[in-house]
Amino acid sequence: MIRRVKLLTLSLFILSLAAGSMAACSRAGAPAPTATPAPERPELILATTTSTMDSGLLDVLIPAFEKQTGYQVKPIAVGTGQALAMGERGEADVLLVHAPDAEKAVVDKGAAINRLLVMHNDFVIVGPPADPAGIAGRPSVVETFKQLAAKGAVFVSRGDDSGTDKMEKSLWKKAGLQPAGSWYVRAGAGMGQTLRIASEKAGYTLTDRATYLANKSTLQLKIVLEKDPVLLNIYHVMQVNPAKFPKVNSAGAKAFSDFLLSGAGQKLISRFGVDKFGSPLFFPDAGKSDADLAK
Repeated sequence: MIRRVKLLTLSLFILSLAAGSMAACSRAGAPAPTATPAPERPELILATTTSTMDSGLLDVLIPAFEKQTGYQVKPIAVGTGQALAMGERGEADVLLVHAPDAEKAVVDKGAAINRLLVMHNDFVIVGPPADPAGIAGRPSVVETFKQLAAKGAVFVSRGDDSGTDKMEKSLWKKAGLQPAGSWYVRAGAGMGQTLRIASEKAGYTLTDRATYLANKSTLQLKIVLEKDPVLLNIYHVMQVNPAKFPKVNSAGAKAFSDFLLSGAGQKLISRFGVDKFGSPLFFPDAGKSDADLAK
């Protein structure tokens, strides 16, 4: 009996060695996995809003995209109006912006194609911790703007035709006001710089939440109004139309758009800011429409 057990054990050992040897031979003879081919045109020009840069989101998305695809992204962070103008002139390959009405106009002109919803966050109004204009607790952004004008409280506008600037102008219009005077300061700058000016002047400003939170530790500003439904901030990606501008990198633009909307890209967006702020700074929306967010 003992001898049979020993023989059985020896047989199993020999079989395992044979299986291992066959597997090794199979691995040795198998072709090596093919690497992702390098793009024919690796340089890709991304025109985008300053909020994606100032918040730090691009510092996460671009390296991951470059590693996965081999493209080399050149981001140009300007106001959305300027980014869209670059697209209209064929000076960029892909656009990541947040001014829906202006975006649709560019698509209608045939300068951009495949406009798709990527993510959203929201706008907030920030001001000095002491809140000298008494804004905190106001029921709506329209009432807030009326109060700011009545008090002549310092308000710093981006004044750069960005998505944030367009939103601000629409809010003044809803309030029935045309801001003017020494209290209304036009920065002509990106969101990060506008926040710093508002902090230095102990003034108020409209900002996307992500850029404010990313810079909060360096500012003497607090959120004084938030969560008004009109403050939704929606981002879309669009490819500059190769039919109109044959020299654009259409393959790279599509690859970048596909990456943003992929599971990997949306996961990066959903996690951005969680480790530092306890919640994401942007919320992924691949597959959704603007109407879905308005519900």
